[in-house]
Amino acid sequence: MTEFLTQTSWWVPFYGLLGAVLTLPWSTGFIRRTGPRPAAYFNLLMTILAFVHGTIVFRSTWNQEPIKLVFHWLQVADLDLTVALDISAVSVGAMELVTGLSLLAQLFALGYMEKDWALARFFALMGFFEGAMSGLAISDSLFLTYALLEVLTLSTYLLVGFWYAQPLVVTAARDAFLTKRVGDILLLMGVVALSTVAGTLDFPDLYEWAETATLSPLTSTLLGLALIAGPVGKCAQFPLHLWLDEAMEGPNPASILRNSVVVACGAYVLIKLQPILILSPVASATLVAIGTMTAIGASLVAIAQIDIKRALSHSTSAYLGLVFIAVGLQWTGFALMLLFAHAIAKALLFMSIGSIIITTNNQNLTEMGGLWSRMPATTTAFLVGSAGLVGLLPLGGFWALRLGIDDFFTNQPWLVAVLLLVNCLTAVNLTRVFRLVFLGEPQAKTRRAPEVPWPMAVPMVSLIVVTLLVPVMMQRLSLLPDWEYLNQQALLLLVLSGLIGTVLGSVIYLPRTWSRSVRIPFRFLQDLFAYDFYIDRLYRVSVVFAVDRLSRLNAWIDRYVVDGFVNLVGVATIFSGQSLKYNATGQSQFYLLTILVGLSVLSILILWPILSVLSSELSLGNW
Repeated sequence: MTEFLTQTSWWVPFYGLLGAVLTLPWSTGFIRRTGPRPAAYFNLLMTILAFVHGTIVFRSTWNQEPIKLVFHWLQVADLDLTVALDISAVSVGAMELVTGLSLLAQLFALGYMEKDWALARFFALMGFFEGAMSGLAISDSLFLTYALLEVLTLSTYLLVGFWYAQPLVVTAARDAFLTKRVGDILLLMGVVALSTVAGTLDFPDLYEWAETATLSPLTSTLLGLALIAGPVGKCAQFPLHLWLDEAMEGPNPASILRNSVVVACGAYVLIKLQPILILSPVASATLVAIGTMTAIGASLVAIAQIDIKRALSHSTSAYLGLVFIAVGLQWTGFALMLLFAHAIAKALLFMSIGSIIITTNNQNLTEMGGLWSRMPATTTAFLVGSAGLVGLLPLGGFWALRLGIDDFFTNQPWLVAVLLLVNCLTAVNLTRVFRLVFLGEPQAKTRRAPEVPWPMAVPMVSLIVVTLLVPVMMQRLSLLPDWEYLNQQALLLLVLSGLIGTVLGSVIYLPRTWSRSVRIPFRFLQDLFAYDFYIDRLYRVSVVFAVDRLSRLNAWIDRYVVDGFVNLVGVATIFSGQSLKYNATGQSQFYLLTILVGLSVLSILILWPILSVLSSELSLGNW
């Protein structure tokens, strides 16, 4: 039975897609009498089957050789497009992380979206979301990976625009889709170019090709930059990072997955491309530069946000920036460990703030306070999620960041400073949010806020337990070092940075009456961080302005040059026809004469070049 489930592990992505299909009668409104909840139950059942199936496969593949499954999709002449799957402990573990968090997010959505009239449509989109991410985790073909990334982009667009009656939601969905398309188009160029020079798109064959490939510096640079463009957009990295902030307009259960495993999918693809990217030193250096700018910049932007969801979404970009740095320096072990710890902790944080939003109908941090005594489970979830993310207590984030410091400690000490700074700023931001939301006097919108009902509390408490058990999982997976091999200096620096951030977040002045500082220097810095270094406005006066002017020029040429020429021909035809009708006598001799004259003129025009050549030959005496 175990062998059968292992060989059919490619079914797991289809469970989510099947759940989405089963919900169609309710999501399309064909079935109304039962309400939308049966659609949610069908999708939950499929996710449970996917999780159980994946668990069995993970246990069977642990400490075993990877299994390769290859399906030939299209074979024409020299073209062979295959769907290759990698069934190994790492890929199946990533798939299990996706299905597990998807299951908890859907259980949470049963309570969060209970009164939403489009509950069935939401669960259908979640199943679509889950299927694409699960397939991406076990994909061993760049062709299949790119196709699933496109499905993921479409799913993001549909989920962000779920409440499409709101203009701001429509704008956010459009911006998220178009921003990702920029990276996807460049990635497609890289995929086509790589297929041409390597002759294959399966990752194992690409790795063998990369070991002996001899590309010119220009070719390798362009290829590397094209391949990293897609993950830059998917992971919300500079300069394609603005979409994740706007995507917070979507439902919170979708944000749980988006900020934990969806952005991680782009980083996962980048990790699989790493043996190819080392062909280009420029591409590797670009990864480090992009990751550094995003990690520091997003951490600073997060501390100036007053929207609770946006304050956490920017920290997602910051941590993914650290992953980009790790991939650029070929430390993929640190990248995978950080993705694992970040996904679980960030999912728990978004569950906690989702509970706050649903009970207070508010996302403004300056209008909250005093919730710790009214929502103890939510308060515990936020504290545990923060501890699991920041390098202070020995939870998942601590051990992942510790590994990163060990990797950079000798050869790249400046990156240790970057990592410690991001850890400190993240601690400042999370402490600030905790003070504004849970401490202080209750505000008007939080005075009567109750704890969330059990459909939301059960998955949240379950994820609290999982977050606390992450170090145990790492120990079982042999990811933690022995105590005698620990770098004491690295541990001290990491704990010290987290402690400094927590203290700063505890003592800084947080007035609730002003959303902006009244002091000019602080107002400038707060506005600079709050408006994301004015990058959005910079794009408007540069890229958007240039595209707008170019579009207006093309419209003018199309209207007055192209259409003008066509209209001129039409007017000339009408005028000539109107002129000829007055010369018509009704006699057939006149019509025959007109035809002969027209044919004569046409013959002269056709034969004129030949006659010119003949006349020149006669004049030269060649005849």
